[in-house]
Amino acid sequence: MSESSFARPRLVTKKFLPKHQREGDGAVVRRCIGRSELKTLDPFLMMDDFTVSPPAGFPDHPHRGFETVTYMLQGGITHQDFAGHKGTIHTGDVQWMTAGRGIIHSEMPAGEGVHKGLQLWINLSSQDKMIEPRYQELLSKDIPSAEEDGVEVRVIAGESMGVQSPVYTRTPAMYLDFSLRPSTEVHQHIPESWNAFAYVIEGEGVLGYQNNSPIPPNHMAVLGPGNGLSVWNRSSKPLRFVLIAGQPLNEPVVQYGPFVMNTQAEIDQTIEDYHYSKNGFEMAKHWRSH
Repeated sequence: MSESSFARPRLVTKKFLPKHQREGDGAVVRRCIGRSELKTLDPFLMMDDFTVSPPAGFPDHPHRGFETVTYMLQGGITHQDFAGHKGTIHTGDVQWMTAGRGIIHSEMPAGEGVHKGLQLWINLSSQDKMIEPRYQELLSKDIPSAEEDGVEVRVIAGESMGVQSPVYTRTPAMYLDFSLRPSTEVHQHIPESWNAFAYVIEGEGVLGYQNNSPIPPNHMAVLGPGNGLSVWNRSSKPLRFVLIAGQPLNEPVVQYGPFVMNTQAEIDQTIEDYHYSKNGFEMAKHWRSH
């Protein structure tokens, strides 16, 4: 396939190196979405490339009104919530958590050493913000994958190379983890109306047009409109990047830390619900992680 793989190829409209910041209790994140460089990219509220080593972590904290997707790149994270749900996700595993009307949980490193991953926050539409919480967890071996001509894809959500993820995306989204050997290329369809971005995990990739300069590791590339993305690995090293896209909700976003609603009144109500352990936060009253 050549440059004309798509009638309307998506091009990089913005690229930047996300800055490090401290988060949780001593963890360090590169905040790709959710800072001044890129406040939001509807329906995405935040994305962190996180690094955490004990005793640091993300102790007990609440969420309401959106989903968190945690994808482990190295090590493991043990999570437990106030409904008694607990478990550990390891390298290559994904946890797709729909917080809905309310979750309080902790996310802590599983064992010594360095633990790394990506956490994405996906907004929920006004009609879905107060649904019951649910989890979708996929072990690494259960994430559908395909390989062709030196290109491998792991399909966390959506569809690529004829394989489809079992993850149900309440806010329609795709989440693909691509690995390209040197001198290979990939051409991925993306629904035209969706917002999309790529984040380079390792190596460097040419995005959009063949003669563009490559995007280096740990860089965000926001994509403009179009019906697909072409990526080339021109280097002598492997390239790995995630391609994430979602259908915009086009609704007002009012955020107060881990609470994301549509109006200030709903945020005020959420703070009250959390404070008084009601309307979804009932179990908070007597729960602490351990």
